[in-house]
Amino acid sequence: MLGSAVLLLNQNYTPLTTCSARRAIIMVWLGKAEIVESTGLVVRSVTMTFDIPAIIRLLMYVGISYKWNIQLTKQNILRRDHKTCQYCGENDGPMTVDHIIPRSHGGEETWGNLVCACSACNNKKGNRTPQTAGMILIKQPKKPNIRTFLFHNKGHIHSTWRTYLKIY
Repeated sequence: MLGSAVLLLNQNYTPLTTCSARRAIIMVWLGKAEIVESTGLVVRSVTMTFDIPAIIRLLMYVGISYKWNIQLTKQNILRRDHKTCQYCGENDGPMTVDHIIPRSHGGEETWGNLVCACSACNNKKGNRTPQTAGMILIKQPKKPNIRTFLFHNKGHIHSTWRTYLKIY
């Protein structure tokens, strides 16, 4: 419940990121943010009751001076592919990252050459390309869209977020 995602808006109502409900409650309690939409649930301490927010808005504007760039990491590859093997569609058990064109054949560390794979498919493919191994990719990998990646892949999206995200 306190680990559920909360949409964090800038002072001008533009989406910044998501945070945990626990972090959102702390920001509201410290006077750094206000609740825009609530989930309807509450959390109680001995002396206080707090609404669990679905959306909060910062009271001070935060300027964004960085470029929207998603780092190429194992966790981000697994997140992009929804922890689903891109060869067989399996989504249970531990997943690995597979090079479509193996490094020994000149394959690079890029969004278009890395996919999520289960251990069985990764071992079956070995040091070969999918064509030579007789395997077909479910979908061609590409660099994810930043908005979709930040907000859509964080698990459940509360229905009230749609107004602010404009990605549907």
